[in-house]
Amino acid sequence: MGQPLTLFGLAQRGMSAQLVRMNAAASNLANAGSISSSEQMAYKPIRAVFAEDFDTASGLATVQVHGIQREQAAAIRQHNPDHPMADANGDTWTAPVDENAEMVDMLEASRQYQNLVEALSTAKQLMLDTMRLK
Repeated sequence: MGQPLTLFGLAQRGMSAQLVRMNAAASNLANAGSISSSEQMAYKPIRAVFAEDFDTASGLATVQVHGIQREQAAAIRQHNPDHPMADANGDTWTAPVDENAEMVDMLEASRQYQNLVEALSTAKQLMLDTMRLK
């Protein structure tokens, strides 16, 4: 049995989870508007999947990155027969990425990350103030 989870370990796990979330949103934004010659080859957005992780030693619940999952959103078909990647019907397929939703998700993950940094900074300052009381 390991050591009980501390505030620093708890914050580290949360920050790691938010970083995975931001990276997934960044990947989706980077591939927004990408074009493919078939629906199967079109980029599918990814999402971080989280799970609760309960630490019995400390009684604290934290987050664990359970994995990365591709969405099953359908690619967007556009009729563009002059495009070099057009299929036999003259269609191209665009990644189904909602850029606004991705920006909101990235902004929220960034704020969550920033809140955890602030919590660590406050804990550090409280520890330093306590040591000065001696």
